[in-house]
Amino acid sequence: MAPTPTVLVTGATGYIGGRLVPELLAAGYQVRCLVRTPAKLHDADWGDQVEVLAGDLTDRLSLDRAMAGIGCAYFLVHSMGGAEDFAAQDRKVAASFRDAAAAAGVDRIIYLGGLGDDDPDLSHHLKSRHEVGRVLSDGPVPVTELRAAVIIGSGSASFEMLRSLVEVLPAMVTPRWVNNRCQPIAIRDILVYLVQALEHPEAEGAILEVGGPDVLTYADMMRTYAQVAGLPKRIIQPVPVLSPTLSSHWIGLVTPLPTGLARPLVESLISEVIVDGHPVGEVIDHRPIGFEEALELALRRVNEIEVTTRWSDSALPGRTPADPLPTDPDWSGGRLLVDEQEVTTEAPAEAVFRTVEGIGGDRGWYVTPFLWSARGVIDKLVGGVGMRRGRRHPDRMGVGDAVDFWRVEAVESPSLIRLRAEMRLPGQAWLEWRIDSDDGRTRVRQRALFHPRGLVGRLYWYALVPFHVLIFKRMGQRIVAAAGVEPDHVPTTTSAA
Repeated sequence: MAPTPTVLVTGATGYIGGRLVPELLAAGYQVRCLVRTPAKLHDADWGDQVEVLAGDLTDRLSLDRAMAGIGCAYFLVHSMGGAEDFAAQDRKVAASFRDAAAAAGVDRIIYLGGLGDDDPDLSHHLKSRHEVGRVLSDGPVPVTELRAAVIIGSGSASFEMLRSLVEVLPAMVTPRWVNNRCQPIAIRDILVYLVQALEHPEAEGAILEVGGPDVLTYADMMRTYAQVAGLPKRIIQPVPVLSPTLSSHWIGLVTPLPTGLARPLVESLISEVIVDGHPVGEVIDHRPIGFEEALELALRRVNEIEVTTRWSDSALPGRTPADPLPTDPDWSGGRLLVDEQEVTTEAPAEAVFRTVEGIGGDRGWYVTPFLWSARGVIDKLVGGVGMRRGRRHPDRMGVGDAVDFWRVEAVESPSLIRLRAEMRLPGQAWLEWRIDSDDGRTRVRQRALFHPRGLVGRLYWYALVPFHVLIFKRMGQRIVAAAGVEPDHVPTTTSAA
């Protein structure tokens, strides 16, 4: 028997890709992942079962290296929630991906796009998703394009938007698009189709529309969620004056999703997105579960803390780990503003590390919760991510995890945790804890670091110095107290490096 060809998965650190890889492994495939930050896969249960290459889809050399010896390549990346020119960026990446696959002799490309008829009223986001499919197909490698609408699963952006709207608002004044029809599908069924598409030769070169068995309006989906979650009946009143822009800003305020991500989701619901003309059932024999069951499964996983990937796992556009770190040589000669607190304690280093690892989310930040909440609200008002993203697991952190408006950048047990800020700032910011033991005592070195952008960045930092005294000075003390022992002393320094 010939060896199973290796499959390339792009977007393995994202919501879909992170769930597809273990399904491919279970089906017997060898998997290679091309990721910008391999450390993000260190904590994945399957991380040691795949070949991981560091690289970027915008770099042709990375693509050529990743495509070598590949049988099929999954294209599972896009710029939803990115800059205004996201469509041009996606076209460029798709063309480079297509050409690299052709040069390497890849047998098949599988792409997950969006449902919707190709008509002038289709949203800008869905038009871009269709265009990416056309660009990928404009080459010698056959492309299987799966088109889906709302994906329901624990941690998906669509599920979190629906969940937050219904749980936060007992009564809603809604835009007219809540009465448009869509065809939601469970994440487990998307994964089945993505794997099965690889195993059906008749799927080559085909556009296959995928959806669950239920065709619903978004208002129906909200009412069903309330019923499944055991909430009182929600009052939904559509009005004609809420534009997609206003709707996305409102969703950005009351849900964990930033406005930049909410907008394409809203725009995708303005058009009816239902299976019509190219049903996947003509090629792949699989019966997807219904919307209500998909909700029940997603809620169960959330309640049991079994959310393996989340929408927030993907880094925000323009804020990638390729940016310089505080310890990089590129910082020499630059201006790095630092607020440093040091605490010594008799608590073991492992206990202090576990306490830091559990910070944020429902547990909070140990000091001045009002100020943290206020900063999150301000960030939401200016289009940032805010504080409602929470965290994937209440006790464990992995590189790449979102923690409120931070992103986990480094985890080295029991000595280091570093978070990179993803709120809107006139510069770049980090919050770092270094933990070490000496002569039976544990030293905790907490640093808030800021690389300002211009004069505005410097003014921002110095304006916040009084708040730093309120927050960071006591945070170190509270952390070691939560680890089990009161701190001995807290030297304080504020400096510019």
